[in-house]
Amino acid sequence: MKKKLILLLLIVATLFTSCFEDSDDNPRTASQLEIQDFIYRGLNFFYLYKADKPELADDAFANEQELNNFLSSYDSPESLFDFLTVPQDRFSILVDDYIELENALSGVSKSNGMEFGLVRYPNNPTNVFGYVRYVLPNTDAETKGLQRGDIFNSIDGQQLNENNFNALLSQDSYTIGLATFDGTNVNSTGETASLTKTQYTENPVYIAKTLDVQGQKIGYVMYNSFTRDFDNDLNAAFGSLQADGVTDLVLDLRYNGGGAVETAVDLAGMITGQFNGELFYTEQWNPDRQEEYAENGLFNAAISDGSAINSLGLTTVYILTTGRTASASELVINGLDPYINVVQIGQNTTGKFQASFLLYDAPAPGFRRSQANPDHTYAMLPLVFKTANAVGNTDYVDGLTPDIAIDEDYANLGILGDVNEPFLATALSEIVPGFPKPASRGSFNELEEISESKANSPLHQIMLAEH
Repeated sequence: MKKKLILLLLIVATLFTSCFEDSDDNPRTASQLEIQDFIYRGLNFFYLYKADKPELADDAFANEQELNNFLSSYDSPESLFDFLTVPQDRFSILVDDYIELENALSGVSKSNGMEFGLVRYPNNPTNVFGYVRYVLPNTDAETKGLQRGDIFNSIDGQQLNENNFNALLSQDSYTIGLATFDGTNVNSTGETASLTKTQYTENPVYIAKTLDVQGQKIGYVMYNSFTRDFDNDLNAAFGSLQADGVTDLVLDLRYNGGGAVETAVDLAGMITGQFNGELFYTEQWNPDRQEEYAENGLFNAAISDGSAINSLGLTTVYILTTGRTASASELVINGLDPYINVVQIGQNTTGKFQASFLLYDAPAPGFRRSQANPDHTYAMLPLVFKTANAVGNTDYVDGLTPDIAIDEDYANLGILGDVNEPFLATALSEIVPGFPKPASRGSFNELEEISESKANSPLHQIMLAEH
């Protein structure tokens, strides 16, 4: 049965025990040793980098008591997990509440609707300012009139800095202090906006429309997460582009940190359609699991519910990227590259080519939810295999390099989907003869972006495969 691969973006949990509430008058809480034994068993069986960690070798411990002594020497599940994962692994995750994770898989999370990036000040890099990337519909941020390009530099009257931004912005309610940014200086305006998070389900198909540019019909799709619950929305968007007779496509993945790899394969089919059944990616597992578990991902003609894919049959696609473009987004770029002309515009991507799947505290080899220990809600997403495209390209640890480099100008972000927005305008200048390239920004100061609103999501930059 074909595996469904899912790219997730997750936070590392901090508590070391948790339990379900149920009808038992005396609910039991799992011991720390039980949880740590689960962590060890899962990593020993599936971890991609098992061979690089001697303690995970099958013969590392002479007997169960020796193993238990080793496990008990760590003061928390998190400290054991950190020890057993290797330095080159930036993405394996342990969580103490898989209920939150399961909700996030469906696109459900707490949000005030303000999606933002955080950037160091040009002249005082310990201080941080935020810029609004986009505002989600029917949210508090939309009600308060926030829009792309708004700048803020304080929360509840406190200047944002590299040490406090996470705590301040993780609150359910807070007040942002608005500011201006001219490319060099950040200046407070004195205006504020109070925002409150509520449970929200985000449709990742943020913009999908056909542009008529000098008589050419060009599709523009801004897609912000590979969420399987919205596969039909994505497919419908491509159906509209197909009906409009678009001849070119600009796919905006600049803020897309990942989602379902199954959807990534489907998206590749929506862009093309002429390669059904051909190899899209291969899997490389640890040596103990390779023969039994490795499968090939193939271009296909249907989305996950069996509906036919609406394909554009393109031989060139223009994809917009930043350093926040990760995982399933990178799989689309890398997987398409051997087959069609992929023109990447923007910045280097994150460099996430490994997959995980969700392991619950249950018997091997399944580690499945249906058999999970009911006495705690720990789960983990270790890296279990890496993907390579049809010509073997993988290990792009520094990300995928753009063909045309452009950085976002936080002082002049432009309007998403507008032909004059700098990233989109750059793509259009490649597609349409004579379309003007964006004006030179002179001494534009490239700044360090250190975080984003989705960094606290349980789906942040983790690739998961159901098995």
